Amino acid sequence: MAFAPALHAEWLKIRTLRSLPGALLALFAATTAFSALAGTDGSSDPEFDPLFTALSGVLPGQIAAISFGAMAVSSEYHGGALRLTLAAVPRRGRWFAAKMTAIAGPALIVGLVTAFTANAVARAGLGSAASGVTTGEQVRGVLGCGIYLMLMALFAAGLTAVLRSGVATLSLLIPFILVVSFVIGDAAGTVADFLPDKAGQIVLHQTYDGTLGPWSGLTVTALWTAAALLAGTWSVRRRDA
Repeated sequence: MAFAPALHAEWLKIRTLRSLPGALLALFAATTAFSALAGTDGSSDPEFDPLFTALSGVLPGQIAAISFGAMAVSSEYHGGALRLTLAAVPRRGRWFAAKMTAIAGPALIVGLVTAFTANAVARAGLGSAASGVTTGEQVRGVLGCGIYLMLMALFAAGLTAVLRSGVATLSLLIPFILVVSFVIGDAAGTVADFLPDKAGQIVLHQTYDGTLGPWSGLTVTALWTAAALLAGTWSVRRRDA
């Protein structure tokens, strides 16, 4: 099967497996809701970052993006589905590329819509406290947020292809993001800047210190994602279905 039909087939799977659109809906709802709540708290803290406050809902919302990527791949390992898929698309690398493209597209689109909505809702709540954020900074934050969410979904997808279990992936990534990055990461200093989530989240800030900037931080996250996808490709090609 050529790439285009394989991609169409993977897109149909995402559309018809109810948990996957549900995860994208949860991404939108959670991110927007938490950003709206953050926007009701205009702060006089000298370290207050209005752009990050407006987009801060992505911190809990990214769990839905990770779940989307993990579930999209783990569904192939239930009931022998992968054997049927590979019977239709024997070129395993081509199938995996189609699967990752089918995950990346919706994750990016929903991520951009979510970031735009969250930013608008939160800024309405912040009022004058958000007046110092320029249009260029908002565009950078919204665009970077969408890319970040897509990368995290793909990172989870690649890891799931290695572990062959969505539960194992979520059990590893969610505690890492919620505990390691916030607890151990703060104590680790500069090293924490190169963690996959911390690096990518720099783009959400109006001001930033440290080694990485917004786009170099996203590049670090992209490298983590590329490593996970390469490992996933190896696993799909070398291991039995």
